[in-house]
Amino acid sequence: MTGARHSRDLIPSRALLLLISALLVLVRSDPADNHCSSDLISTCEACLRLGPECAWCFQERFLNGAHISQRCGSVSDLRVRGCKEEFIENPHVKVEVNTMFSSSQVTPREITIHLRPGSDASFVVQVQQLERYPVDLYYLVDVSASMQDNLDRLKTVGLALSHQMKEHSSDFQVGFGSFVDKPVSPYIDVHPSKLANPCSNYEVQCRPAHGFIHVLPITENMTEFTRVIKEQRISGNMDTPEGGFDAMLQAIVCKKDIGWRPEAKHLLLVMTDQPSHLTLDSKLAGIVVPHDGRCHLENNIYSQTTTMEHPTIGQLAEKLLENNIYSIFAVDQLQYQWYEDLMDLIPGSYVGRLFPKASNLKDLVVHAYKKFLSDVELQVGVEDSQAHRFRVNVTAFCPNGSNVFGNAKCSSVQPKQTVLFNVTVGMTSCPPEGADQDVVISIRPVGFNESVTVRVRQVCGCGCTESRLCHDDPNPTACSAETSKPMDVCREDRTKPICSGRGICECGMCVCDSSRLGSIYGKFCEMDDFSCPYERGLVCGGHGQCVSGECVCLPGFTGETCDCPVSTETCVSDDGSICSGLGKCVCGKCVCDDPRRSGAFCEKCHTCYSSCQAYWDCVDCHLSNELGSNSVQLCNHSCTPLVDYVDDIRELIRGKYCLYPTKNKCHHRFLMDVTTDGPQLHISRHPVCDWSERSFKTFFSTFLLTVMLGISLLTIVRYLLRTRDCVWQENTDQESCKDSSYVPSTNEKTITYRRDRFPNQPVEIHSHIPKMPMGNAWQ
Repeated sequence: MTGARHSRDLIPSRALLLLISALLVLVRSDPADNHCSSDLISTCEACLRLGPECAWCFQERFLNGAHISQRCGSVSDLRVRGCKEEFIENPHVKVEVNTMFSSSQVTPREITIHLRPGSDASFVVQVQQLERYPVDLYYLVDVSASMQDNLDRLKTVGLALSHQMKEHSSDFQVGFGSFVDKPVSPYIDVHPSKLANPCSNYEVQCRPAHGFIHVLPITENMTEFTRVIKEQRISGNMDTPEGGFDAMLQAIVCKKDIGWRPEAKHLLLVMTDQPSHLTLDSKLAGIVVPHDGRCHLENNIYSQTTTMEHPTIGQLAEKLLENNIYSIFAVDQLQYQWYEDLMDLIPGSYVGRLFPKASNLKDLVVHAYKKFLSDVELQVGVEDSQAHRFRVNVTAFCPNGSNVFGNAKCSSVQPKQTVLFNVTVGMTSCPPEGADQDVVISIRPVGFNESVTVRVRQVCGCGCTESRLCHDDPNPTACSAETSKPMDVCREDRTKPICSGRGICECGMCVCDSSRLGSIYGKFCEMDDFSCPYERGLVCGGHGQCVSGECVCLPGFTGETCDCPVSTETCVSDDGSICSGLGKCVCGKCVCDDPRRSGAFCEKCHTCYSSCQAYWDCVDCHLSNELGSNSVQLCNHSCTPLVDYVDDIRELIRGKYCLYPTKNKCHHRFLMDVTTDGPQLHISRHPVCDWSERSFKTFFSTFLLTVMLGISLLTIVRYLLRTRDCVWQENTDQESCKDSSYVPSTNEKTITYRRDRFPNQPVEIHSHIPKMPMGNAWQ
């Protein structure tokens, strides 16, 4: 009882220990191990794409025989399983700063970061405001009829603004351009009289409507600026909105025509009392071609105003940022709210209320410029096709000590103060195979003519490929990342698939698949021991290797299955020639040129020769001339000239033997041979007589012997039969033994038949009845 109770007490204790062990296993398990474990992983690249915590072991005999996916795991897991540190592929995030470019406003100018999927990198950008900048101010003025008072005021305020801006700028220059609207219906009245003078109803001479005219490039000559302003005349249109955004884009992108200086702060002042047309408004005039964002000035006039749509807000904002231009909207009180709603969409922009007759224009521009200098903001640009794969966060550390995560702007920055921006760039996924591995991200302070170029190198491949190349290949050009393509080293040539489609490329070498049919091996997994023809139970006859499904024979062998020796020794006939000179040695055997020939050396041909009788006339001619020396010439008409005479024709082994019968019951042997020059006859000098005396005696002796043997055989048979009869009669108690070839006795008996017609003529019939031996008596 005590033992049973003790056992029952142990059961809960064991269960508790098992539970604790399971919990310990769960606590010890690395989440990265589970994240990096997948049976679908078969390449180093696929492993690295799982996340920055995943690594790949490219040690050749690591877990020999295990599935390829076992090479992927966390660094700690791979170490525990026996992978050496130098064989673990685990690219780290790197940030490289190029310090070669110096700058007084934005540093650094160039940064290179190495990212892998799921990882991010951080760096700091410094932006410092200078005390005084050169300033370029371009007036873009709406010259519709309602802007007459503002245009007149500009003639006097321009010079005063120039003098006041010199207090804040080391070099102030101005330019001028005008706009109204697209000169097409329904924006303007297209009546011929209105086209030349839109203000004809008011008895005022106006200039024709226009999309944008560039009047005065950036200049420091204020006298010229005042003269140009005084020459400006108003125009007119029909609808309320104007073509302000259309003209703005041309003033932004036509940098050479406008004269924007690279080192200056660029201010684009837009004066208008109406809102601007947007992109879709162009369709009212049947204009459906999207704006291409390029400069289209011809003789300082916007040439595509009637064929291209108005630009989009995003397009306008992009071009302002790209060309480092601040935009100032000096608008009427009624349109202030319309433009203020756009400020969040247009970086580096300012909107101010323009008092009647532009009385506050000077103060508006100066206030806007001061605000631009006190606000420091970063804008990040990523290629549209790549933006979905990257995330960028910017946090500004302002001089006043404030910093908010995700805030990329500092206000109230004084000259010579520095703003620090912490920028974090993360990559979510790798590009498709074959895409460019470098992506450029532009970080630009708004309104500054300097920017930061961030080059992101996406680590989506395995560095072990390049290191293996440098280790194995003495050619230094193979180690260059610019000239070598890691996957190409796993191809036999560019037309072939990677690892012949039967393996994966790992670190510059093919890891071949396993197969139940046999082994797959070779540098490119091109060889195996099962997909080629067999000969005598061996792949490629045991005389070659199976490469890409075809036998590659060893030296000395050829053929589809490498069973054909290259040597011709087995084809040498007795006379020393190859196949008797009548064929070729193929695969160690003679292949006759003439398909009618046969034999191991093409020496046989039962149908190659003509009939023997076809040459009887020739043989007869030679025999008639007693096989003389002049027989060849005398017999040219009846046979081939290639004739010779032999004493023993049996010495000739090639050709067909024939007989020519003569009148004395003899015959002459001759042989027909086929050579490259035609038929040839070999005639025996000695005839053979088939019915000679010796032959007759032999025949007669054979005949007599055969007859005597037959008679003897019959005598023996007769004796044997007689002996058998005597023995049988003795067994039946007869008196004597008679000759078994008995002679029957004759008994005469007269038998008379009555006939009605012949009563007097008896008929006698003699019947000889042999007297049978007693043993053969009738029953």
